[in-house]
Amino acid sequence: MKLILTSAVENLGEAGDTVEVRDGYGRNYLLPRSLAIVATRGAEKQVEGIRRAQQARGVRDLDHANEIKQALEGLEVVSLTVKTHDSGKLFGSVTAADVVSAVRAAGGPSVEKRNVEFPKGHIKAIGSHAIVVKLHPKVEAKFNVDVVSA
Repeated sequence: MKLILTSAVENLGEAGDTVEVRDGYGRNYLLPRSLAIVATRGAEKQVEGIRRAQQARGVRDLDHANEIKQALEGLEVVSLTVKTHDSGKLFGSVTAADVVSAVRAAGGPSVEKRNVEFPKGHIKAIGSHAIVVKLHPKVEAKFNVDVVSA
């Protein structure tokens, strides 16, 4: 089955790539999750629009990645307020989307949530936690997020 990816799929390709996959994988996984569309003449014309949108959102080059890294590491306080139990444990855990919104609230640059990594797994307690954001294959930004009780 020939498909055009609408978003990045791990071990398969980036948005706008035309890929050949097995029928079941395409029909049961990629198409229902809107990760791909069937490759037709009309869809091939949409590929350029998908690639332009991806480039506008993403990091352009190594210099741009270094600028974003400096902006992220230059943030003094990235604070995230969450609901907690009396013992200090969180109801649930802190997600990558929560970290992205906290960075924006602190005046930092916009980053994609799929690029946010938690070195020690999920954050399930209050305190200061190290966060890594992969901006480029050669550039990683590291900063701390202070999780505080509401």
